[in-house]
Amino acid sequence: MALPVELSKDEWIALLTDFIQTTFVADGMCADVCIHDTDGHNPHAHIMLTVRPLAKDGRWQSKTEKEYLCVRDGEERGFTAAEFKAAQAEGWEKQYKVGKKKVYMAPSAAETQGLERISKYPKSTKYGRQNPITARWNSEDQLIFWRATWADITNQFLERTGSQERVDHRSHAERGLDEQPAIHEGVAARAMEKKGIVSERCELNRQIKADNALLRELKSLVKKLMDAAKNTIPAIADAMEAVCQKMIIFRYQLLHIRAGKKHFTDSLQVIQPDIKRYEDIVGQLKAKIQERHTLLKAKKAIPAIQVFRHRELARKIASLKEDIAELKSEKALLLNQFNCADDRGMLEVKQHIASMESSLEKLSQQEGKYTAELDAALKQYTELQQQAAAMDARELDAARRALRIDKDRQTVQQLQTVYRNKFDSSLLAQSRKDTAEELEEAWGKESIFQQIFETKGQSEHQKSSHKEIDR
Repeated sequence: MALPVELSKDEWIALLTDFIQTTFVADGMCADVCIHDTDGHNPHAHIMLTVRPLAKDGRWQSKTEKEYLCVRDGEERGFTAAEFKAAQAEGWEKQYKVGKKKVYMAPSAAETQGLERISKYPKSTKYGRQNPITARWNSEDQLIFWRATWADITNQFLERTGSQERVDHRSHAERGLDEQPAIHEGVAARAMEKKGIVSERCELNRQIKADNALLRELKSLVKKLMDAAKNTIPAIADAMEAVCQKMIIFRYQLLHIRAGKKHFTDSLQVIQPDIKRYEDIVGQLKAKIQERHTLLKAKKAIPAIQVFRHRELARKIASLKEDIAELKSEKALLLNQFNCADDRGMLEVKQHIASMESSLEKLSQQEGKYTAELDAALKQYTELQQQAAAMDARELDAARRALRIDKDRQTVQQLQTVYRNKFDSSLLAQSRKDTAEELEEAWGKESIFQQIFETKGQSEHQKSSHKEIDR
């Protein structure tokens, strides 16, 4: 679990001791804890726990107990060795393999049919019956309980030290948050980053964090503007322009996400057929090598006098040898194509593909989130339009134009801050165009509208000019 950076090392030890004693040791578990704080940025603790309980005499209890499948009047039911003594008195019988067909049967049924037992081991369940204490310790409900307890004790320690920070064990969805949770990066991705190699998982996490920060900022800003926008033209104009810029940002993020999805999809479409062929080759090689081994063994067992049989097997073995050599050559070509020295290298390639598929799924989730945010922003804009219906259209339009340049500059700065060297001005231009079409706003035609405004100065003529330009 993560350790709060707001606490000192001694407080971490006290926090862990409190949590382990009350949650694990008090429940009869043995615990081993280790604190990791190698770089000062990710302090955390690992706790190893026993999953086998101790009996009162100090001996280990069994994790599972064999369960025998017994029969009575055609009904089958499982009993442990201790339970069977009582069950036997009630007419339950163990089942054994009997007869040439090796079917399981109770001794009484076998005797009536004149069958003999061929196995002394009674029929039992595959995994047996799990110790109820072990089952509880390994359950999902127990894990949730431990997570909730950790959050409660951590928050108590944070409160004692005067920190305003708090932790929550629940997921974003359970807490009703729109923010996208980060993905697990793993040791391999971290090691790549330390070497100066950009890891796709770490890069995706950086983007998620930046997107979430931007989302919080935009939501806070629009809420303030919506609260302030009563019936004044300056407030309404400011709110409408803010929502427009917010929609442009969401459009940009959607375009950026879709470009990332296309990159992953295209890469997977190129790689996956070769991976599938590699797996087919490995399967064929295994089968043919096994078949050749069987034929060699059979040929060795046939007497030398059976010349024709020897020749037939030799021909099949030679054919298999050629097939194996050809498959090995194709396998070597595929390994070389992926810059792999052996099967272990190909395993790393498969892990990379799994990582790409995970990232693709994460981007799809982000796409859904920003699509929903865009719909919500459009609804906000519609509400503002309804509030502005009774206002002077000419004055409102002038107020919006006066704000637009600064608002647009802020949008560019926000996107450049978030996306840094990945900022794409062409994506921004497309985002503006898409937003304009959706809001029926004439981006890029402001100068024409300004001329019409100053020359005619009549709202009716302004409306007809809008129509003419649209045509």
